[in-house]
Formats: sequence, C-alpha cells, structure tokens
Amino acid sequence: MMKVVSLFSGAGGLDLGFKNAGFQIVWANDIDSDAVLTYKKNIGDHIVLKDLSQIDMDDIPDCDVVIGGFPCQGFSQANLLRNKDDERNQLYLEFLRVVNAKKPKFFFAENVRGILSLDNGTAIEKIESDFKSLGYKVKKQLFNVADYGVPQMRYRVIIVGVRDDIKVEYIYPQPTHSSPKKSDKTGLAPWISIGDALHDIPEPDSENDLLNHVYSTYKITNRNFTGHRETDPNKPSPTILARGNGKGGVCAIQHPKNHRRMSVRESAIIQTFPLDYEFIGSMTSCYRQVGNAVPVLFAELLAKSLKNTLAGDDK
Repeated sequence: MMKVVSLFSGAGGLDLGFKNAGFQIVWANDIDSDAVLTYKKNIGDHIVLKDLSQIDMDDIPDCDVVIGGFPCQGFSQANLLRNKDDERNQLYLEFLRVVNAKKPKFFFAENVRGILSLDNGTAIEKIESDFKSLGYKVKKQLFNVADYGVPQMRYRVIIVGVRDDIKVEYIYPQPTHSSPKKSDKTGLAPWISIGDALHDIPEPDSENDLLNHVYSTYKITNRNFTGHRETDPNKPSPTILARGNGKGGVCAIQHPKNHRRMSVRESAIIQTFPLDYEFIGSMTSCYRQVGNAVPVLFAELLAKSLKNTLAGDDK
C-alpha cells in the first residue's frame, strides 16, 4: 500500500479519493480548525492543525506520494486582483519544500484554471520549472470534472510530478462522460445533471436524518452574477463555491428547483462526498469546506490512474 502525505488537506476530498483507491494517508495538514475536525471525524487522527511553514520536515513521515491543492484564491479567475505577488500564490513554495525534503516518487498538485494564465503564463512556467529542478518529470492538464461523472461544471488543473528515477509516465484518467450533445459521437455517458443528482434528496425542512442538511436563507435574486444565476436542472451544477458574498455570508448555488439555496449536504453530494460524511463547524464554515474540496470521485479516478500506470495499464 503506497503511503501518502497530504498538504492543505481541508475537509479531505482529495484524501478520501486516494483512500478509496487503496492508498494509505499517513500524514495530513491544514490550518482551518473546523476542516481539521471534519477530517478527524471522517478520515483519521493523522492530520495536524498547524501552519505548514512552521512544521519541521523531520516531523513529516517518509512517503511515496505527496498530494494537495495549495490555496488557490490568489490564482482564481474570480479574484480580479490576482497577481504573482499575492502572498497566497507563494504557498506552493511550502508544497515545494515538502517535495524537496521527502523526495516522494510522485506528487499531485490541484489548482484552479486561473493558474494557467496568471502573469501571462509565466507563473505556471515558474512553478513547473521549480518542480523540475528538484528532479521530477512534470506534466499538467486542465479538467472539467463533469467529464468524469461529477454532477458539476468545475474546471481544475492537475499538476503531476514523477521522480526522474521512476521509469513510468503517469497517464491521466480518460473521460467517462461528455456533453449530451456529443455523447452519441463520443460513446460516453452524458453528463450527470444536478437535477438527477439531487432527485431523491428530501427538503431540508422536512423530516429527515441527513447530516448537514441546512441551507442559507439568503434571498434568491436571479441576475447575471456568480451565485445569483438560475440553476438549470438539466445540466451539471455550476461550480460549488467556497467564497462568500463579500460581507462574510455564503454564496451557495441555487437548488435545481430555484426556490432556495442548496443545503450544505446537497452541495456535498454535488462534490461527491458520501452521505455519511459529516462536516463540523458553522453553516458558513461547512459551505466553505465543501466548496474548497476536490470532488471525491475525481480524486479517486486520479489515484486509480496512478495504480494503473504502475501496473502498466492505462485503462
């Protein structure tokens, strides 16, 4: 069983995917106390609540794989002030520090697609160059997770590193789904819609025993603005968000019936967390944890592709 160290672990979406694929998470880290409690509740006590920059590398166990989505707010296209000097954009250097110290066979770094265009593309070139200088073959690819069975339009970049002495090439997972307009040509299943994904979920105000099935009562106002657009029940969900409305409130996506905001549980379903995965903290904190996560199903496919790569099978 390959051993994994997880950085910027959050509520554990990426970790759960790797765990489901048969990897052993031996150490994890985050600075969000609620996310750490959520992680401990659902995955294990191996997560450390501490600023990664303050952690001694000797305290991190040796591992085969390092995974993590270094904080991406500075890279996000939703952040109009993004620039290469944003201190949050430097947190990948902590990821780099761990890779340099532990020299894993592989690493997986997840980020928003805005990272590709930051500073006219020179930022991603610098990031790739930094990892290559540590002795890794580096590749990146932009994904829409809806192409992998996640009922959500969510674009993310996955950067993969393979240590130079490991004589394999990581093969990214192949899409399993496509736009309904193209599914006949591709032979793939059509995207899963938000309406189908939430079809059997009862209303939060009804009698039910679903965990975290609470929702923001922030008024629905349909206008062409993030978090305020009408949801099409026949398409995958818009991207589940982690950020607020600028005043500290949540910015939850509208339910497919467009009569209210989605609950924390519904948002977690769209992020492919299992129904028994319990989030700890205030409603706003739970929304944020869900929005920051890597969809569990997509993470599992990334991990399975690593196992297939090592087995010489790229299916």
